[in-house]
Amino acid sequence: VQLVESGGGLVQAGGSMRLSCTVSGVIFENYAVAWFRQGSGKEREFVAAISHGGDSIYYGDSVKGRFAISRDNDKMTALLQMSSLKPEDTAFYRCAARPYYYTKNYDTTTDYGSWGQGTQVTVSS
Repeated sequence: VQLVESGGGLVQAGGSMRLSCTVSGVIFENYAVAWFRQGSGKEREFVAAISHGGDSIYYGDSVKGRFAISRDNDKMTALLQMSSLKPEDTAFYRCAARPYYYTKNYDTTTDYGSWGQGTQVTVSS
């Protein structure tokens, strides 16, 4: 399984940014995808997850109402649309995937066996 993130960079506070996670090497429809982030000196934090079918979506408390996760199975891509960005959203973002039969604990790294290389998001104040 290979995951490749794209779309990071520098944005001003209040702005928007979209991250992409393209998955290859597997039947994408059989995999749930999640985003995690880690800021400098901080612990890894759950951002969002979407089930393999797209019918279940979860968000971390700090991003609810501002971020939206989606998936395009034809393009084998998961998207993270980030809006109303804050300086505290600055972090290294990584997407992760796990097979559909893992149905619990979307917000922990458990069972996410495949990870992308990550992309830096920096929000300036």
